[in-house]
Amino acid sequence: MRAKHVLFVLSVVAALSFVAACAPAAPAQPAASAPTQAPAAAQPAAKFKMGLLLPGSANDQGWNTMAYNALKRVEADLGAEISYVELKQDPASYEKAFRDFAAQGYQLILGHGNEFEDAAKATAKDYPNVQFFISSSRLKEPNVTGLNTNSDEPLYLMGVISAKMCKAAGFVGGMEIPPISEALIGFINGAKSVDPNFKVYSTYIGNFDDAAAAKEATLSMIAQGADCIVPDADAAGQGVYQAVVEKKDLGIKTFGVFVPATDAAPGQVLANYVSDYGQGVVNLARQVKEGTFKGGENHTFGLSMPDVIKFEYVETATTPVPPDVREAVEAAKKKIIAGEVNTLAPVK
Repeated sequence: MRAKHVLFVLSVVAALSFVAACAPAAPAQPAASAPTQAPAAAQPAAKFKMGLLLPGSANDQGWNTMAYNALKRVEADLGAEISYVELKQDPASYEKAFRDFAAQGYQLILGHGNEFEDAAKATAKDYPNVQFFISSSRLKEPNVTGLNTNSDEPLYLMGVISAKMCKAAGFVGGMEIPPISEALIGFINGAKSVDPNFKVYSTYIGNFDDAAAAKEATLSMIAQGADCIVPDADAAGQGVYQAVVEKKDLGIKTFGVFVPATDAAPGQVLANYVSDYGQGVVNLARQVKEGTFKGGENHTFGLSMPDVIKFEYVETATTPVPPDVREAVEAAKKKIIAGEVNTLAPVK
């Protein structure tokens, strides 16, 4: 009986061995001593980074401050990592600055002025995935975009006010480049839309830093009878306000350009043209961050964008802009937005 039992057991073992040999192999299991590893976590997306190239001081309370404020808005609104460099008027350093930012993984780089055009075009060819923005430019490259601020539009409104409230006006510009020369044209056309014979004195001091030269130019214009003065010279514009304050007893009036100047000449600033460049840049930077931005075209900020370009009266002025003048300004503003007035076309 024991022999039969042994034979039966051997038969069963053989049968089980045959079945096991024919079954598909089970997936390998980790050794008991090795803990099972969790799947690797997805790598976080690269942080959005924006760089800024300034042709002057970020504290000039004008053109460069406007761009710096825009950079800070991108940081606050989009959670971006930001950085900027002040290059003064040194073209040799522009391309290196662009390349340094691009090599460090910055997805968006803004060169604040049309003097950065050539350097941006040269750099952009080697960094096709980086977007280069150039202020006051009309470039249309695949990844180089011109951003224009139509300062001629709000300065046209200043011209209307000047012709209605002053005997003559003066304009002190930094360098004779398109955005400043166009602003002057807008100012002159606005004034002549009121009085074709209204006198506008103008000069360019040749730079954006020499406040003493701007002050001297302003005093010269005041001596010739100008009692409304407009500065468009970045940091040098502070010299205009110094001269205006110095001659306050003559009833000299002025305006803020790009940023409020109310405190620079208390009681003498009639209105501020405020460029919320930050809002315009944030709108476009958001598209770059989300990967939806399309290059190859320009973007222009004007009076039709009230969230970007603002014209604000100063109610604390010694002689505030009166209601009838404000009505004339509002009428001109509506025509500009509707396309009925070309602020750069000579007044007929």
